[in-house]
Amino acid sequence: MKFGLFYELSVPRPWTRESERTVYNNALEQVRLADELGFEQVWAVEHHFLEEYSHCPAPELFLTACAVLTKNIRVGHGIIVCVPEFNHPVKIAERTAVLDILSGGRLEVGTGRSATWTELGGFKANPDDTKKSWDEFVRCLPKMWTQETYSYQGQFWSMPERVIVPKVYQQPHPPMWVAVTSPGTELDAADRGLGSLGLTFGSFADQEKKVVEYRRRIQNCDPVGSFVNEQVATVNFLYCHEDATIGRETGRRMADTFNYLASQLISTRETYASRSYQSLGLLPQLRRAATGPDSHEQTGEGLCLGDPQRIIQALKHWESVGVDRVNFVLNTIELIPQEQVLASLRLFAKEVMPAFKDTAPARRPAMQGAA
Repeated sequence: MKFGLFYELSVPRPWTRESERTVYNNALEQVRLADELGFEQVWAVEHHFLEEYSHCPAPELFLTACAVLTKNIRVGHGIIVCVPEFNHPVKIAERTAVLDILSGGRLEVGTGRSATWTELGGFKANPDDTKKSWDEFVRCLPKMWTQETYSYQGQFWSMPERVIVPKVYQQPHPPMWVAVTSPGTELDAADRGLGSLGLTFGSFADQEKKVVEYRRRIQNCDPVGSFVNEQVATVNFLYCHEDATIGRETGRRMADTFNYLASQLISTRETYASRSYQSLGLLPQLRRAATGPDSHEQTGEGLCLGDPQRIIQALKHWESVGVDRVNFVLNTIELIPQEQVLASLRLFAKEVMPAFKDTAPARRPAMQGAA
């Protein structure tokens, strides 16, 4: 099992020049330390208009800064919104290629279509079209990375024959993923040979069912890229402390605050009766958990909050259900002081990571042929 960081870049009110900068600087300091400690990946979202919850509309800039400050950690879009009103596919190909070059071939590319009406409505995107446009984008992107010239005539975008430069540094191209929030999206990932980038906080039983079906289905996939990325990642909260009670209570406050902010988001399904958004995704789950920032509920199933031993037990369980990677949310609206976040990372690396050292060849088809 490999470990990474996951950033929404949430900024508490009141917003000032310095408060925004502090959140970004703290995140970069955490990433630099994580690189030194041996964390595998850092992911950053693309969100727009989501007050306090996420101030990360340009993840490629944040990830470029991460790449410049580090040596080994891989940088991941989690995700690029593959909707033409948000991003033009040629610009996606160009920006990701530059980031892959600047990082020395450390890029991971997550794709998706957005799930909130705040964002889709803000860009005047039609929710009934987003899955179809995402499908076009993910089929075109690997070709734009690898073919000498490229042209395309599709439903949602077209271009005459052109040379798209620069090309990606990794060979044949960076690993590709799909953000999984709504039920069934993991099947879309499997059918296209893409990694499953889980962004929900499900139970062990729910995750195991999804992993089993994903693994079964991907065996017969028609990959959109040059190789199959058969990896399953999930997101979790992390607060590691020598005192189990302090770790659990501090981490719980952070998790509850995250859930509280997320529960304020307006899902597409709640506002727009779209056939393409049959589910509310992760919002009902978050709303059940969001009893408020001052909640003192027991630590939820599988959350990595507490002392090292408890966190090891939770991660071993995730490993047993087939999860390859766990990406951690470290803070929410700067609720935990920066020094405590850094101390949590150091303790995790010292006491937890050794329990997951490779004892056999890892399942890493995403890296086959990559630089």
